[in-house]
Amino acid sequence: MSIVDVCQTQRLIVRRFTLTDGDFIVRLLNDSAFIRYIGDKGVRTPDDAINYLQTGPLASYRQHGFGLSLVQLKESATPIGMCGLLKRNELQFPDLGFAFLPAFCGQGYAHEAAAEVLRAGVADHKLERVQAVTLPDNLSSNRLLVKLGFDLIGSAHLYGSQNNLYEYTVINEIKPDASK
Repeated sequence: MSIVDVCQTQRLIVRRFTLTDGDFIVRLLNDSAFIRYIGDKGVRTPDDAINYLQTGPLASYRQHGFGLSLVQLKESATPIGMCGLLKRNELQFPDLGFAFLPAFCGQGYAHEAAAEVLRAGVADHKLERVQAVTLPDNLSSNRLLVKLGFDLIGSAHLYGSQNNLYEYTVINEIKPDASK
């Protein structure tokens, strides 16, 4: 299975998940912050991780052309989190999702990855709006979304919880009239 880069930054590579990323998925999805702020996905074993990857990110790549992707350090290829665009039935537009291992939080990696994923996703998929949801008490994620240019537009009930609903609107540049 070939590895497909979604985008890169100065410090990070964001690439599509492959089935070989199962051990990392088990680690990330069982982190206490992931379970608290995103939810318990029930991924406990390598087989669970493969099922999660097949029915989640890999299925999304096939269906929508985008999905959650692995974020790794460019210098060492160490996986540190995931970030990507998702299309949830509950939301009108694709939404930005991200999660990082605690050891890599507070170092600007989430902002760096999310900003580039958002830029690339909007450009590659010609999106005019992107949404995001996060629990009201997830202060760091709420701050990050505002820093990325998302506006709080209301709330959305997802997976048994009331979430803040954010929206990023692409401002189309007015192109000069070439006929003048």
